[in-house]
This record gives sequence, structure tokens and C-alpha cells, in this order.
Amino acid sequence: MATYQSEFGKVEYFEDFLGIDPDATWAVGGGDIGNVSYTSVNEGSFESTVDETGGVLAITTDTGDDDNIALYYCSPVQPSSTGGATMEARVKSNSATLGAWFIGFAETLDKATPVMPAEFATATMTYNGTGGMVGLQWDSDGTVKDWRAVCGDGGAATAGSGNGTRASSIVGEGYALAADRWDIVRVELDSNATARVYLNGKLIKTFTGGLTASDLFFPVVMYENRSAAARLVEVDYFAYRTARDWDQA
Repeated sequence: MATYQSEFGKVEYFEDFLGIDPDATWAVGGGDIGNVSYTSVNEGSFESTVDETGGVLAITTDTGDDDNIALYYCSPVQPSSTGGATMEARVKSNSATLGAWFIGFAETLDKATPVMPAEFATATMTYNGTGGMVGLQWDSDGTVKDWRAVCGDGGAATAGSGNGTRASSIVGEGYALAADRWDIVRVELDSNATARVYLNGKLIKTFTGGLTASDLFFPVVMYENRSAAARLVEVDYFAYRTARDWDQA
């Protein structure tokens, strides 16, 4: 039997990074920045970008190859009990040749040594972790560099994912990642765990039947080095919307 329900059924976060310390070094082990939690491989620094409007978080990674940073909301979504969820982030890189992104939902993320949920090297996508994941991925280790919609579970691609769906094959070559250009990534999860992945307002891929609706998924924005040098990326905002589970025990 359903419990009493009030008007506060919406669960919504929108971090616009307006109150960031202008020069803050983060430590291994993670912490919080605004409403968002973070974890990383090795240290790095946050700065508030003061020559752009609207609140922009600048992230500088450490200098080692595969050093990374993962921003995430620590409150997960269970699609079957909340009716689904939406996450969205606006991001920018200072290089289109030396890094990797994953933006979407992930069931598992190691807080001590976070690993990219999906990585693309030469012409092969590798799905990491033990849980489900869906989102948009970009990796400079790929021979053909492009945003790719991906979906996997248990360390393997789900049906229709494989090496991912290239964004440029859907919406044109202008949608491949470019240095110093903003991209908006949006991922929607339905109550049955059907997922839709968008880039700059264009639907790249719909995944059906690849995820378990009763699993718990965390929204995540993750960036990783692909060279032994510090990389600079920016996040304008990180949004997440779902609903309360009134029947939760």
C-alpha cells in the first residue's frame, strides 16, 4: 500500500558552480563542490572561470597519464520506482586530442580509483565495471575521434551498443568534439530503463532492454587524461532530475 504523499515529490539538483573557491586544490579521496560530489585518480585543482558568465567550473587534472576526475550526485535513481530520470551537463575541453569523457548514468564507480565506465581505443570500445551504464563517450585513443553513445552492463556491451553509435554519423561531422567549444550532453532514463542519449539537442541513440529498471544509477560527469600532462576542462552546469519513491521502506 502506498504511503502518504505530499507536494514534495520532485527530486532535482542543478549545480551552476556559482560559489566556487577561485583556487582550490582537491585531494585524493574525493569530497564535495557545491551540491556535487567528486572523486579522482591523483590530485588536481578547481577554479572559478571569471572571464565567462553563468558560473563555470574549471578543472585541471594531475599530470599523469590516466589521471581523472569524476563529478557525481550521490543520490541514485531506481527507474522502476521513480518513473525514470534525466541528467544533463554542458562541458568544454581545451584539447580535442588528449583526453576522454563519459557523461551519463553509471551503477558502479570506484570512489578510491575511479575507472571510466567505457573507453574507446583504436577501434574497440571496452565496457568497465560490474553494473549498468549508459551515456555519451569520447576518447582520443580512438583512431576516429567522435562522441559515441554507449550502453553496457556487467562489463559488456548491451544489445545495439557494441562500439557505440557515432554522433557524427547521426547529425553530421560538425558534432565531433572540438577544442574550446561547448557541448551539451543529455541522457534520459524511462521507468523501464529505456535510455535516450542526446548531443546538443540531437538524439544520437535509444537503447531498449539493455539495463535493469530496478538497479540504482548515479549521474556522473567524468574526464580522464590521455597523456602525461595536466589537462584543463570546464563544466558550465550539471543537472539531474528524478522523483521521490514514496513506497521506499
